[in-house]
Amino acid sequence: MIFELCIISISIMLVVFALLTIFLYNGLIQLVNTCNKAWANMEVLLKQRSNEIPNLISCVKGYMKHEKETLELLTKARSMILQDQSLTRKAAVDDVMTHLLKTLFAVAEDYPELKANENFLHLQQRLTGLENELSDRREFFNDAVMIYNTRIQSFPDLLIAKVFHFNPKTYFKATKEDKQYIKVNL
Repeated sequence: MIFELCIISISIMLVVFALLTIFLYNGLIQLVNTCNKAWANMEVLLKQRSNEIPNLISCVKGYMKHEKETLELLTKARSMILQDQSLTRKAAVDDVMTHLLKTLFAVAEDYPELKANENFLHLQQRLTGLENELSDRREFFNDAVMIYNTRIQSFPDLLIAKVFHFNPKTYFKATKEDKQYIKVNL
């Protein structure tokens, strides 16, 4: 009788342990997928913004004879963000591109004909909208990464994370080194 109770107790503990492991593992997988989805959504917006840059440059080229350097830097930043796959390097180029667009829109104030150009106004609204969406997506991505990283560092999830090799994810932010890597000088 005691032997049977021990077998039943051990069986129940094994079932509870297996269910807990499955529950924790599935929770971590869900967080990984949330991070991946957030990153994919950001990549879509980064690509959309990059696709609008040539239109903006061709629209303003005729008006801004003295702003050639800003336009060249914007073109260079666009090609870098489309080519580079590193998260932190994309973040660094994203910082540069955001700054360049703000600079370009501020300089556009000095060109009344450009400010009245319908294509320019449309592109400015489109790019401003994309910048706002990117800002929201950056925040969502970094929140997802923070939740994931916290879970894999907290007990009992850290046990499952170590066994199944769940590694910390990187926030979408530019490091000093990555900013130096970006050879787009302002």
